[in-house]
Order: sequence, then C-alpha cells, then structure tokens
Amino acid sequence: MNAINILIGLMPMIGWGFFPVLTGKFGGKPVNQIIGATYGTLLAAVVVALFMQTPLIGGKDFLFTYLSGASQSIAQCLVFYAFAEMGVSRTMPVSTGFQLIGTSLWGVIVLGEWPGIMAKAIGFFAIVLIIIGVYLTTYSEKKETESESNVVKGIILVLIATIGYVGYSAFPQAVTVDGFQAFLPQALGMATVSTIFAFLTKSNRESKPYHTKSTYLNIISGVVFAFGALTYLISSRKDVNGLATGFTLSQMNVIIATLGGVYILHERKTKKEMAMVIAGLVLVVVAGVITAFIK
Repeated sequence: MNAINILIGLMPMIGWGFFPVLTGKFGGKPVNQIIGATYGTLLAAVVVALFMQTPLIGGKDFLFTYLSGASQSIAQCLVFYAFAEMGVSRTMPVSTGFQLIGTSLWGVIVLGEWPGIMAKAIGFFAIVLIIIGVYLTTYSEKKETESESNVVKGIILVLIATIGYVGYSAFPQAVTVDGFQAFLPQALGMATVSTIFAFLTKSNRESKPYHTKSTYLNIISGVVFAFGALTYLISSRKDVNGLATGFTLSQMNVIIATLGGVYILHERKTKKEMAMVIAGLVLVVVAGVITAFIK
C-alpha cells in the first residue's frame, strides 16, 4: 500500500469526524438534522457531478448505490437519536466499534479481503484493539440509574443502526462503479429516506422541519459529510484500499468526533474519564495504522 492510498483512506476521517460535532452545534431534533444533512450531501453530489461531468448510471448500478445511500440515512436517523441519549463523545466510539466488526467481517468473508492466515490474524487483532479502545472511551465514573438507562437505549439504537451502515459500505461493492458515479445516486437515496422520515410520524409533521432554522443550518454539516462520503467511496475500491482496510481507516473519525464532543460541544468528562478516552483513542489509532498495511 502506498502513501497516497493511505492519505485517501484518511480523508473520510475529516468529513465524518466533524460531521456529528457540527450537527450537535447546529442543534435541532433528529428530523431537522437528517433532512439538513442529507440535503446538504445531495447538493454537494450535484455540484461534483456537474463539475466532473460524471455520466449518469442506471439499472443495477444505480439501484445498489441508491440502496447504499438509503441504508446510511436510516442508520444516521437512529444515531441522531442515540446522540440525544448519551452524547456525541460516547455514541461515536460505540458506533465505530460495531461498524468495524460488521463491515470488516463482510469484507473478509464475502469479498475475500485480508487473504492468508497471517493477514487475517493481524486484521482481527487490530479489530480487538479498536474494540478495547472503544470500550475505554465509554468509561464513566457516574453510576446513576437514569444515566445507565440512557446508555443502554443509545447502544441499542447504535446496534440496530449498524445494519444500515454495513449496507452503506457493502452495496457499492456489489457493482463496479466509479466513486464519482456512485456519489449522486447514493445522495438521492439518503435524501429520499430523510424526506419520507419528515412525514412518517405525527411528531415529525407537527415539528414542521422545513420551517425550522436548524434544518437549513445542518445543510452545512451535510456538505462536510459529503466530503467524507466521496473520499470513502474512492478509498474502499479494491484497487485503492479495499473495503476492510478503507473502512477501518475511515473510522479514525472517532478521534475528531470524540474530542470535538468534549471540547466543542462541552460534554463534560472527569480527569479519569478523559484519561480513559485518550488511552482508548491511542489504541484506535494504533490499530488503524496496523490495518492500513494489510493486503
């Protein structure tokens, strides 16, 4: 693996790391956040398609990339609810751990990545390190019943969301489509789901998300997310980093998101909790570097 591929693989870290921090800063309910984010992504996808003069795809290629975006949007809705339950700095590491397990297993078992016993052993060792790191970042000195209940709810939401995130990564691998070609159909899938979600429940309809300032502010967060999504599509191709390694590298976004939750969104941590967070993030980085060199 060359340095350029590694650099491409780390680009999603920036977009996806700042994305949850921005949605937390702009505020609003999950419906405001998902509409703004997906519409911002769609706007960016249209601009990229026009600028790159990307040919439109159809048939199976369109369907699978569209389903990829729809899967991501469903998952993101659930994660926004998890943010409300346990905060960005705690949700993101948990989400990262679950996604790494699901997507890496898909890449290895279904797509045949990490060939050979040694490569698989190193890869799964790296995943174990990441899971341990994620666990450390969720450490809390507070043992209040209400707080624990919120964490359980948040973890369940993230666990269900993981299915959607795996679909987001896996669907594009079923077809041979350039990352730039996949981007617009993917964004359309995201925007379709968020629009349906806006009218799906009485609570969402009554909140009038299209008349709320936070919805439109979150378009900015959607553009930032789009940067991560586009670079991830490029990174996860077999001739660049592949799904297993590309996805693992992208999940270094947990560093930016977790620290952003603490220092920008002011999600309070005790000294011991912060020490655990730093230790956990170090393990995540080390494991990410290990997986970057598995081929």
